[in-house]
Amino acid sequence: MPENARNMQKAPRVRRDIGRYVSDELRDRYFEACDALYAMGAPARWERDVETSFGTTRVYRYGPADPAAESRTPVVLIHGSGGCSAQWYPNTPALSAERPVYALDTPGDPGRSVQREVMWQPERAAQWMDEALDALGLDRIHLVGSSYGGWLVINQAHLRPGRLASVTALDPGGLEKVGLRFFVWIFASLFATFAPKALRPALAKWLEQPVLVVPELRRWIQAGVRAFRIRRPAPLPLSDAELGSIRTPFYLIMGKRSLLVRPKRQLERVPRLIPGARAEIIAATGHGPQIDHPDVVNARMLTFMDDADTLEHSAA
Repeated sequence: MPENARNMQKAPRVRRDIGRYVSDELRDRYFEACDALYAMGAPARWERDVETSFGTTRVYRYGPADPAAESRTPVVLIHGSGGCSAQWYPNTPALSAERPVYALDTPGDPGRSVQREVMWQPERAAQWMDEALDALGLDRIHLVGSSYGGWLVINQAHLRPGRLASVTALDPGGLEKVGLRFFVWIFASLFATFAPKALRPALAKWLEQPVLVVPELRRWIQAGVRAFRIRRPAPLPLSDAELGSIRTPFYLIMGKRSLLVRPKRQLERVPRLIPGARAEIIAATGHGPQIDHPDVVNARMLTFMDDADTLEHSAA
């Protein structure tokens, strides 16, 4: 058999159900763009990999500066689809000033985690998160998720709530079926990142898309789209009965001009279905309230977590 034929037989099969990088070169360019965003947030105390049944999960640990705050219930951050934990750069300084913070790169998205098994199904996604948190030794947490990460944290509250002190969902998936208008917005925003610099502020305002006016965000988005291929379907929304089963303190924050959810509908629906849930709409933003208005969102998240801790301690 010719040598090139033997080499072709030995080439590993590319799984089409696992997220992957297109090439090492594009992966490294994406990591450079990630590092530029990380540098804009709080400095990580450490980063490490933990193993789960679904692959290796990269974790970043932040603060707090005050040693007395180390004993407080930590915050765990779960990013949105197509990104990594670098997206939390506007939030890590304020959150980690008050509490320990852990940011996880979700396997199956561009980041430094490595996916080996599919985990988009609800039970598998919940199992992945439980295994990662077990590996970190975290038995009580405040869980925060954005967009697809919002679906992950709502799903966790539904299926495996045991270690959750609270859940905060930022303009999340999991409440409504992902509609065409959201995908149109995603593609329009991507194309707008290549627009001339003079046009970007107007496009950013029109599209409610801060990536267009923050150079580091723009480069990060472009690098991720070029470098990585996501291999999972959009998550199905939880039913009224599934949402109604949640008993974890729950906080929903939506952008007024969100295209992923209908904010006014969810403002009424979620508190009606989840006992004691809070829900609010942030003006002058779309899908990224924690990026557009970090000071407001950070302060409100921390207040909610403080209230959840107080309620838990009073009930103990």
